[in-house]
Amino acid sequence: MSVDHSVEANQEALLGRLRSGDRDVLGELFRLNRPRLWRLVRFRMDRRLLGRIDPDDVLQEAFLAGSRRVESFLTEPGASFFVWLRLIVMQTLCDLHRHHLGAQMRDVRRDISLGPASEGTRTSVCLAALLVGSITSPSQAVAGLELMARLEQAISSMPEIDQEIIALRHFEDLNNLETAELLGLTPQAASNRYVRAISRLKQILTPFRDTGP
Repeated sequence: MSVDHSVEANQEALLGRLRSGDRDVLGELFRLNRPRLWRLVRFRMDRRLLGRIDPDDVLQEAFLAGSRRVESFLTEPGASFFVWLRLIVMQTLCDLHRHHLGAQMRDVRRDISLGPASEGTRTSVCLAALLVGSITSPSQAVAGLELMARLEQAISSMPEIDQEIIALRHFEDLNNLETAELLGLTPQAASNRYVRAISRLKQILTPFRDTGP
């Protein structure tokens, strides 16, 4: 993932103002992180709700929630601002899943998956849904559904933390430091785990690419 150092410097300056008591900069900080947060929502949203809930609406609710809870970030000086924002967005998304699907979901703060745990939002399901598009064409939609089920089962054989590392790095666009913080790993351990997880995923995908649906 490439790093835009001007954006990074701008965010650090805004965070300095936020810590000095300027709450008006929260909106600009949210805007800077919005593209990654949008990808997070699009990736983690239960497939049954795609087309029914706009990711922009989820982010609007998350921004309002973050505005009310910004002190929780300011009391943890070592925390990453994006990691804090991500937690707010995931909690908002979890609440929306409960409201629309009536599912009993785990608290995002207590789960290795770092997100809602309904059938349609497991990381293996989210990964399979996106990866199957690289294997099938739109005209193979029905066969693609069968392939997605097989692919999801195969991905489920990977340790959950490896699924998460791939999801966070590739589909949510987190860097290694953010990923390590979220998973409670050292940066070196997160980097090593990521390399192994990618190697394992390539092995899993090979027979699917060779045979197709």
